[in-house]
Amino acid sequence: MEVTNRYITTKTHIDGAPKESHFGLKTEALALSVEPESNVIIVKNLYVSIDPYQINRMKSQSSSQKSISFAVGIAPGEVIDTHGVAKVVASGNPNFEKDDLGEYSVLKEGTILNKLDLMGFPLTYHVGILGYSGLAAYAGFFEVCKPKKGEKVFVSAASGSVGSMVGQYAKQLGCYVVGCAGTKQKVELLKEKLGFDDAFNYREETDLYFPDGIDIYFDNVGGEMLEAAVDNMNTFGRIAVCGVIAEYTDDGKRVAPDMLNVVYKRTRFQGYLALDYLNVYPDFISTTSDHLRTGNMQALEDITSGVENIPSAFIGLFCGDNIGKKIVKLADE
Repeated sequence: MEVTNRYITTKTHIDGAPKESHFGLKTEALALSVEPESNVIIVKNLYVSIDPYQINRMKSQSSSQKSISFAVGIAPGEVIDTHGVAKVVASGNPNFEKDDLGEYSVLKEGTILNKLDLMGFPLTYHVGILGYSGLAAYAGFFEVCKPKKGEKVFVSAASGSVGSMVGQYAKQLGCYVVGCAGTKQKVELLKEKLGFDDAFNYREETDLYFPDGIDIYFDNVGGEMLEAAVDNMNTFGRIAVCGVIAEYTDDGKRVAPDMLNVVYKRTRFQGYLALDYLNVYPDFISTTSDHLRTGNMQALEDITSGVENIPSAFIGLFCGDNIGKKIVKLADE
């Protein structure tokens, strides 16, 4: 059997804000058959993750491209790989059978592929809240920040896929949590649905002041927000740098925090990647699934349908269009 497979590529390197004109939709014929014992697997993609870090792979050059294999640069015309949930349609690997849980992808030996235990949750949860976004939130908060009950926690991009989870973990621990977001709707959601103690619209409140200081700052944006947070840190505060989305498309957003504050307040900075903490994955899954089942945590998802809409979904990340984890649905389950 042969199908027409569609996929998205970039037409050129992207060294600024992404635009629709940067992307193209390609088609190719794909035979849904593999040789026995070839270890080749063909999957039908059902849901894929849309993540802002991918913009750094699309640039003509970025220091991140040489740091770790999953961040390697993408040349124009190449398929853009990401993680997601897929269904096996043909397998030459004895560990994977047809119907095990792009359109289509051909996965050869060396590709990361795991059988999925749904645990009673929707497939989309395994792309977002129980996927790498969730692990980034869990590991960054508990392993990097080492929080204590009662501490003051500030989360930027708090209505995003990672920030929304960090705030909820912090509340479950008994911290005082403040988040920032870019619209009134998002601010209300943080307080009313996710239980943040306070939240503000960073577009309207540009003069940041925390009267009781900040013990933990979970940074998703970098730029001026990081600078302001450093000025408000308490002694021995911790800053987890998960992302710097404000700087991904605008080098002019790079700032220099007051390093005198960092020294005399003994502030600890740490950048990290979710893959650094695969050792805590079982704990992450156990803790998060328990919170979801009891209703103590809420999954925020923003789902768009259609491979042709991947570019607009991706571009929207840099305009603040999404609420929660951005996912594109490619096929029915």
